[in-house]
Amino acid sequence: MFWLTLDTFLTRIRPFRAGISLLLDAVLVALAWHATYLFRLGFEKWWSARPSYDTAVLAGLVLLYALMLWLWGAPRGMWRFSGFGEVKRLAGACLMAGLLGAVAVLMAHLSGVPRSVLALHPVFCLISMAMMRLGYRMLYEHMRGRISGSSVESHRALVMGAGQAGRLAVAGIQHQGWVVVGWLDDDPLKRDVRVAGIPVLGPLDQLARFVALHGITHVIVAMPSAEPAQRRRALALASSSGLNVLTVPSNTELLSGRRVEQLRHIEPEDLLGREPVQLDEGGISECLNGRTVLITGAGGSIGSELCRQVARYGPKKLVLYEQSEFALYQIEQDLTLHFPLVQLVRLMGDVKDLDHLRQTFQRFKPQVTFHAAAYKHVPLMEDENAWAAVRNNTLGTYHAALAAAESGVERFVLISTDKAVNPTNVMGASKRAAELVLSHMASVHAGTRFMAVRFGNVLGSSGSVIPKFKEQIARGGPVTVTHPDITRYFMTIPEAARLVVQAAAIGETGRVYVLDMGDPVRIVDLARDMIRLSGHRTDEVLIQFSGLRPGEKLFEELLTASETTLPTTIQRLNIACLQDSPKDDQVLRWLFELCAMGAVPDETVRRALRSLLPEFSPSLH
Repeated sequence: MFWLTLDTFLTRIRPFRAGISLLLDAVLVALAWHATYLFRLGFEKWWSARPSYDTAVLAGLVLLYALMLWLWGAPRGMWRFSGFGEVKRLAGACLMAGLLGAVAVLMAHLSGVPRSVLALHPVFCLISMAMMRLGYRMLYEHMRGRISGSSVESHRALVMGAGQAGRLAVAGIQHQGWVVVGWLDDDPLKRDVRVAGIPVLGPLDQLARFVALHGITHVIVAMPSAEPAQRRRALALASSSGLNVLTVPSNTELLSGRRVEQLRHIEPEDLLGREPVQLDEGGISECLNGRTVLITGAGGSIGSELCRQVARYGPKKLVLYEQSEFALYQIEQDLTLHFPLVQLVRLMGDVKDLDHLRQTFQRFKPQVTFHAAAYKHVPLMEDENAWAAVRNNTLGTYHAALAAAESGVERFVLISTDKAVNPTNVMGASKRAAELVLSHMASVHAGTRFMAVRFGNVLGSSGSVIPKFKEQIARGGPVTVTHPDITRYFMTIPEAARLVVQAAAIGETGRVYVLDMGDPVRIVDLARDMIRLSGHRTDEVLIQFSGLRPGEKLFEELLTASETTLPTTIQRLNIACLQDSPKDDQVLRWLFELCAMGAVPDETVRRALRSLLPEFSPSLH
């Protein structure tokens, strides 16, 4: 208790460090003057032999030393880090002050002051000042060792949230060089009490005050069970402090096996957090448990998360269909580690290869298929790769759906995108065409339920702005945003994958399901949040506007003007009521013509897409 009290006291006076340091040094200059007389004249004469003007000389020397110490920057030094560099500054200041003082005394013909006192006084001053600083450092390191078990103070933290998660987190870090100064909590019943021996200092909104008062280096947000709005508020307060911000894992992460003391940096997903969706776990389990499930694009951002979500429900067999060897290896290793009882089939395959798809479906006879294989990078598909986008996203969907129908798959789910609505780019148009292909397949293959799930951007997926912003911030900027007003809908990868799995369980054939993405997010605001969360200011890492890219919209849409939605029994999962869709025979004829075209220039592909999708309005500027 004594050491914590001492630490609190030293922390409270830290803002006044320079003034206190200068005052203590001035006291030492006066004491050193008396000690020099005592050393030179002995106990008998050290007081009586002084001239009458000695007090005035001493006052002048104290002011002179204070001035020299200030000019040499000694009061601004941090005593707990005192070393040879600090001693050098003190030596320079004492030597200069001693020399000037001696010259002034001699020039004033103050012969009553012994010359030996003038010569020895700077030495006594230097020794006493250095000993005071080194003594403080020894005391401070001893105090650190008694409090945290380590004499090295690397982190001084405030913890937001004095609940069970916070206590467990603090217990896990206190003996690793961390000094937890106090808690912040909005619960009035916890005010002015101690939790785990650490004081609750005040409410969350007083963070800035206590950061300045206690010399805080880190803020820890320990509120995994709080309402999403409360958690977002705490994270926003923490990020505005300009300090390193850490958080305990969220409830979702804790359920997946992470320990509460495993602190991590704040991610943009934390700021997005919404109320968790209440899924129909029984219906999903009935749909997936004991079944064979095939996932195309199994190694991609959405595909890999779908694999994890499906594996939770105990499928009989999980067939991973992926064209990237490395991505297939990564998801296979992850699933083997976390779901060792799930039987995996790892297949290198391409959805553009109909024969291989047919062979795969006939061999493994999956009951449920999630089609996540797609090219999704808008600018990349817009220039020189239009045919590749349509061949993979549209024809690939047709191939996978046809192979599924021929083998008797019960449910086939296409992962679509908000860019399919009033598309202005080839990628979005190719996905809208894929939705129409699925509608056609639903009309001619009654034995399989074909459905699509349409949603916006997922945070952290490959090709998204999040990894790009992180790289740019790590390089020191600038962070490039295409337009100051551009907005996007965002969802976390696990949230999107869970709703896709739910759609598979309740979906009816021919339906397009739309995920409620919440409110759109301004990309420039996201960039600013990420800069602050990384511990930088927006004037340190600049934001640069680069202009809209070909095919890019300012605002994405989840529905066309003529579409409406119907609710389902699951929150944030709605049915899009599509109107004015092409006839099935028109879609089929268009598909055959597209297959016969082969590799063609981009403009030919755009004309073909416009013939099927009148709403497709290419934007090349």
